[in-house]
Order: sequence, then C-alpha cells, then structure tokens
Amino acid sequence: MFTHLVLRLAILFTLGVTSVAAAQTAGAPPAPKDRAVDISDARLAQATRELIERKLITQRMLEGGTFSVNVRHITGSERALQHGRITEVWVVRDGTGIVATGGTLIDRQAGNGTGEFTGSGIRGGVEREIKAGDLVFIPPGVPHGITQSTSITYLNIRFELRDPDK
Repeated sequence: MFTHLVLRLAILFTLGVTSVAAAQTAGAPPAPKDRAVDISDARLAQATRELIERKLITQRMLEGGTFSVNVRHITGSERALQHGRITEVWVVRDGTGIVATGGTLIDRQAGNGTGEFTGSGIRGGVEREIKAGDLVFIPPGVPHGITQSTSITYLNIRFELRDPDK
C-alpha cells in the first residue's frame, strides 16, 4: 500500500514538474524564417520581473523548433541536467551563482526526452562562480546546473544537435 502511494506521488510530482516546465516555455513567439528579431533589454528585464513575481524559473522568448532563446532566473539551486542533443549557451545578465559542469550526475534519472537526464547533483565536476557578463558554453552530454545562488538571471540559448549531412 505504502509503495503504491509513494509511486503515485512520484508520478504526480513528475507530471506536475513537466506541466510547470511546459507552461513556462509555452506560448513563445515562433522564430521567423524571413527576417531578424530584436528583443530589447527592456523586454528581457520585464521577463525577469515576471519570473520573479510568479516564482518561475524560465520564460521562453523565442521558439525555433531546433533552437530556443530563454530568460532564466534562479534563486538557490536547480536539479542537475544532462542533454543528449542540446548545446546551451548561457549569458549571465545579473547576479552571481556557482555553476557545476562535467563529471557525472548523482541519482541520475531519465528526463523528458531521449538522451535527457536529471540528477540531484554532480560528482567530479568543476564548480566555479559565474557573474554578470560571463558566458558559459555547455555541449551535449555534459552534466550542468546552478548549485547555489542568491539570485542569478541569464539568457539560455539552446540549439539541438543537427543530424550529420547525408
């Protein structure tokens, strides 16, 4: 009985996290294929204020199918992640945080897609402080995550790995 209750709660939690994440990235304007798009500093600042007010982490600013542009705001820490086909470029806009990259995921669990994983932390990675103006490049397969922060806001630009040309 207890095992079934724990399993049900775990499933509900997973569905809830997935739903919240989807809600945070849903409704982003599609990236046009025939013109450039500018996102002003004022709009990025507004997105950050909205994240803080709504106690969310991510707001998708532009959706391109195989790429996206997101504003992220983290207070505290986040679960460690590892993407199978996604490269991330972070540009820190405000605040500071400790980022961990490399190593292996602790308590690794399957994520939302093929090759996607989450973990409770990273073992054997490199930790360092990042601050406004810094850029972090994270290739596919590299565990990563903010392990501590009072407050950090960054652009998260994600590109899906392209299939080799045939």
